[in-house]
Amino acid sequence: MSQTSPASAVEWLVEAQPVPYPAALEDMEARAAAIHAGTARERIWLLEHPPLYTAGTSADRSELLDPRFPVYDAGRGGRYTYHGPGQRVGYLSINLNARGRDIRNFVHTLEGWVIAALAEFGVEARRAEGRIGIWTDDRQGHEAKIGAIGIRVRRWVTLHGFSVNIDPDLSHFSGIVPCGISDYPVTSLAALGITASMAEFDAALKVHFPAFLAGLGRCGDRERAVPLESAATRR
Repeated sequence: MSQTSPASAVEWLVEAQPVPYPAALEDMEARAAAIHAGTARERIWLLEHPPLYTAGTSADRSELLDPRFPVYDAGRGGRYTYHGPGQRVGYLSINLNARGRDIRNFVHTLEGWVIAALAEFGVEARRAEGRIGIWTDDRQGHEAKIGAIGIRVRRWVTLHGFSVNIDPDLSHFSGIVPCGISDYPVTSLAALGITASMAEFDAALKVHFPAFLAGLGRCGDRERAVPLESAATRR
């Protein structure tokens, strides 16, 4: 697959029902291996999970405050995060061998893709220097996290990706210190007073997907790129 492979060459898979986390992890691993072997296409996999917590490679056990849901080792970069119904999870199986071996640029471009999709709903989302994730202001004017980013790169094929809060039960985040950041709340489109379906958010992602692919392999904004050790692991 060449660097100029079009967006249409990437498979899109949207799940209608929540996917158990172990099954998703196994599938991602298999897909990454197949892409590396040249036997499968790159893929964007959009889904929801049942309520659960995942632990990244930098997870601190003290930040698991109330393990009321199953906890899984994710293998991605980052710390603890929550996944559950009402949250759009996007797993990216992208071949960086063909799109520039630049992990920092990949994370930066991924953030930009999510920010652009949120803008379709009038959300002024942004990056925050020194903090992983996607941020905006809540209805009280406080800075709040609306999306999380965490990836892993194996043999230059990406695993994991992003999550965006559409209309999850935000109380479920109280069982952890989300991504190790306790000073800021989490929010969602619904909490911002925005009614949007998963299908509508997926459509916004699709609109901005070609720009995301076009941004891969470029130098990116290195000053604002997410710190590699916090966002990704490479094996």
